[in-house]
Amino acid sequence: MNKKPQRTKNREHEKNRGTFGKWLFLITVGLFTLFIVRFAYIAINKDVQHVNLRSQAEQIYTQLRTIQARRGNIYDADGDALATDTSKYTVYAVLDKSQKTPSGKPLYVKDRKKTARVLAKYLDLPAEKIEKTLTPKGQAYQVEFGSAGSNLSVSTMQKIKKEHLPGIDFIATPARQYPEGEFASQIIGMATPKTRNNNGTDETYLAGQLGLEGYFDKQLTGTNGLRKAKQDVYGYQIANSKEVTKKAVNGDNIYTTLDSQTQHFLETKVNKVFKSANANSMTAVVMEVKTGKIIAATQRPTLRSEKNPVWRNMLVQDAYEPGSVMKILTLAAAIDTGHFDPNATFNSGTWAMGGGKIVDWSSSGWGPLSYKEAFDMSSNVGFAHVEQNMGADTWMKYIKRFGLLKKVNVVGMGNEVSGYTTFKGILTQANTAFGQGITVNVMQMMQAFSAIGNDGKMMKPYIIDRIVDGNTGKTVQKTKPQVVGHPIKASTAKKVRGYMEGVVYDQKGLGHDYQIKGYRVAGKTATAQIGGAHGYSTGDTNYLYSFAGMAPAKDPKYIIYITLRQPQNLTKPATKQIASVFNPTMKMLLSQQQVAEKAKKKIVRMPDVVGQNTEQAKSQLEKKRMQVVVIGSGKTVKQQSADADQQVLTDQRIILDTGGSYKMPDLNGWSAADVQQLGKLLDLTVKESGNGYVTRQSIAPDATIKKGASLTVQYEAKN
Repeated sequence: MNKKPQRTKNREHEKNRGTFGKWLFLITVGLFTLFIVRFAYIAINKDVQHVNLRSQAEQIYTQLRTIQARRGNIYDADGDALATDTSKYTVYAVLDKSQKTPSGKPLYVKDRKKTARVLAKYLDLPAEKIEKTLTPKGQAYQVEFGSAGSNLSVSTMQKIKKEHLPGIDFIATPARQYPEGEFASQIIGMATPKTRNNNGTDETYLAGQLGLEGYFDKQLTGTNGLRKAKQDVYGYQIANSKEVTKKAVNGDNIYTTLDSQTQHFLETKVNKVFKSANANSMTAVVMEVKTGKIIAATQRPTLRSEKNPVWRNMLVQDAYEPGSVMKILTLAAAIDTGHFDPNATFNSGTWAMGGGKIVDWSSSGWGPLSYKEAFDMSSNVGFAHVEQNMGADTWMKYIKRFGLLKKVNVVGMGNEVSGYTTFKGILTQANTAFGQGITVNVMQMMQAFSAIGNDGKMMKPYIIDRIVDGNTGKTVQKTKPQVVGHPIKASTAKKVRGYMEGVVYDQKGLGHDYQIKGYRVAGKTATAQIGGAHGYSTGDTNYLYSFAGMAPAKDPKYIIYITLRQPQNLTKPATKQIASVFNPTMKMLLSQQQVAEKAKKKIVRMPDVVGQNTEQAKSQLEKKRMQVVVIGSGKTVKQQSADADQQVLTDQRIILDTGGSYKMPDLNGWSAADVQQLGKLLDLTVKESGNGYVTRQSIAPDATIKKGASLTVQYEAKN
């Protein structure tokens, strides 16, 4: 039997397979070991290629949120906001149809025609153009509407939101709001949004540009806070994780000395004259004589004027030749040094000196004048003689003593000009005595005038009352009245005010338009030529007209200084135009002062007498020394003119309404407030004219009247 041949095993092949397996095993073990080592290294050190995984995880799972700090507010003297934070909004439309709520509602613009029609009610764009914007060529995730869709107010944004338009949303940016509009606009200034990079993201903030906003930008600007919290992948805060918060630090609040009522009154009067006179510019400042406190100040054009807006504060940034108001200071210097003889005379008209000549506003002159008349009639020749009599060195000493040619440095008013004079040669030196050849700014003049009104004590003007910490409410800076010099004696100041009264009341005085019935005004008019590169301009419209006045003349409480530059419409004399600002403003202030002085009398609480017997109620109020007026024929009190528990003065007029038939009281001597109370009780339509107290009434005393009747009254100031 034959045996089958056996297959020969390839021992070499088996050997190779074994070797490969061993190496594969070793490589696998090595890789696994390397992986474990690397994983352990990462787990222990939290670092991959110099990237800290712990830090990265913190960033991924930590929510950072900026807490916006509030920019400080700017307030008037009564605490009403003149500048405050708000937001402006930019509207945008989402067009991406994939944007939906979890429930499937669209977060994109679904009906473009309707959306365009509704938005057109609030944006300065026609519906057709809005619809075209909502239908862009090509693919667009979202669209905006240019300038018409930006800088929207809070109220406009809220109105659009109430329309519930799908896909319409807003981007908020910080903005500054000025509730009073043109109210001292160059003084308050402006803050505008700017963008900066903060940790890789763009951040919008407010930056002061000019005025108080710019001057106090550092104090007004707060420091943003930060909220840092750990969250899970779904955005929820992880339980027991610590939230780290860095509080926002709000900016400081600035309180000015501006009296809102006086400021509004002044703004209205100045605006009317500026427009009717068609002037190049105009300034007006009201200051307390005894303290230097500025209670109102304005200029035209304003920061927000439609035509040629002005961004600079003309009260300190404009230098000009003041003209004849400088004679107030020249007169003071001459009296103070014993170089003024009011009865001595000179020849007016023209005086040749120093290679030139001094000319009066009437070049033919008025013949021989006394030096007192020189002040009344504003003679340049007369005051050139005054300057020569006391000497240039003496006069320059007083120019400096009055604070001219150097900055006043009113806190809050930056970039001030110092003023300038060459003061070389007898002609130039003489010119400065009547306000030519020397430049000043308004605040320098206000400071100098304070020495005249304050019996020789010169007060530094100030417009900031205090600065208050925006977080604690504590006052961090308080302004106190500051005496900055005693340029003249008290007796000199009183004499100067007496001569200033002459300008307003003497027969030859040029300031008759500034008389205020019931009060004595001390003042000085000025008509200054306007200098340029090629000499002084000519023509009636190329002058700077001004008036500086203080009242009451014997013991001034307020100084008002008004300038009117290059009025083109001179159908009404410049003195009358300026007087239409000065007179009512000064009269209002002095009337308020009288009321304030009365308010110092005893104050009592008004009892509730409604429902009481008329005679008993009247007797009760008269015991409290109130002036009681009963209207109506009823036996019991139906209404009282002052509310129960209201604080009233002991001599205040109280009206008791008893119902029934009514007879008109005698209103002679009643104040406007009393008349308004009567009108309120009887539903009268009251028409008023004049200022002060009632002198005439259209319905005679004791005449029968019905509720709803019309009453006309005329007021006049008491002498």
